[in-house]
Amino acid sequence: MNENLQSFFTHLECTYCPQKFEKDVINRLCKSCGKVLFAKYDLEEASKVISPDKIKTRPPNMWRYFEVMPVIDPKNVVTLGEGYTPILKCTDLGNEIGIQDLLIKDEGLNPTASFKARGLSAAVSKAKELGVKAITMPSAGNAAGAMSSYAARASIDSYVFMPKDAPFANKEEALMTGATVELVDGLISDAGVISREKAQQNDWFDVSTLQEPYRVEGKKTMGYEIAEQLNWKIPDVIIYPTGGGTGIVGIWKAFEEMQTMGWIDSKRPKMYAVQAEGCAPIVRAYLNNDEFAEPWANANTYASGIRVPSAIGDYLILDALRKSNGGALTVSDQEMRDMTQVVSELEGLFVCPEGAATAVALKKLVSLNQIKSDDQVLLLNTGSGLKYLEYK
Repeated sequence: MNENLQSFFTHLECTYCPQKFEKDVINRLCKSCGKVLFAKYDLEEASKVISPDKIKTRPPNMWRYFEVMPVIDPKNVVTLGEGYTPILKCTDLGNEIGIQDLLIKDEGLNPTASFKARGLSAAVSKAKELGVKAITMPSAGNAAGAMSSYAARASIDSYVFMPKDAPFANKEEALMTGATVELVDGLISDAGVISREKAQQNDWFDVSTLQEPYRVEGKKTMGYEIAEQLNWKIPDVIIYPTGGGTGIVGIWKAFEEMQTMGWIDSKRPKMYAVQAEGCAPIVRAYLNNDEFAEPWANANTYASGIRVPSAIGDYLILDALRKSNGGALTVSDQEMRDMTQVVSELEGLFVCPEGAATAVALKKLVSLNQIKSDDQVLLLNTGSGLKYLEYK
């Protein structure tokens, strides 16, 4: 990586109260209110150095946006080539559903075969820069292998706590890349309790979803790429499978940053969150017009990436959905299974269940006349279907 690159990261700021925190020390959540911290940048100065024209000449990975990433020294970047995944025109699937301009961004082509590579590349890079020696997290699936892979790359010890029924491929990937893996009775929320306890006892850095400020910075690069790959235009609709919510939150953050730098205008897509019928805390909170989402009891779905009964960034997800005039809806496990086959046969994309959920949601939204046939719609396939072979 070019060692002359400069990050314009200035400080951390609470997303709920006005507290600010230094960027050069380890921080996780706001020390005043316990809410999510965001990395903030001097975007006015950044815009004088970085521009869409300059980005075009850079390597095709997420670190092409280095000036608005939280790592100060390029030498600390831990990369496996993540990012700049393709946006594919899906004409046959669009015809099947009734959308003339349907696009899928295929995050399954990332290293470790999911969008989790982005967040963990950013988080592990910053952990390395801050001198962290060991990291931990709970995971229901793809994040485990991503964290352990990047930790291995950075020579940082990794500890993963996973539900016993997490997909075999995810457990095996974490083990093969050197993580210490503990299988837990229950859900990711139960694994999270143990991960946080172990972090406190052993001075490990806990990189749970949105419980530290840096994974979302990796995820936001999806938003930068969407704009860049569509010639700095924003689609009319984005549909995203939602568990912990860093995808929607990160993309929304990226749009705000790009507008501040003058790269895009004020247009925003309608943002839709899709969840499983058996685990839908964000959908319930959205429909009830609640600011926060109550934990979902007895969460149950084979789509492990969205089997998340509670999300600490719930208020950020709900805010993006409402400000965008989007929405939230559920799909069944059987609908996901059926749509996986449809997408695979029509487009040659073996999507993960969560990715299939976005196509099911689109079909429902079209039937409800919430999305027009001439809208440009972007679906996010968050991982490879190869990670879920035992659930077919």
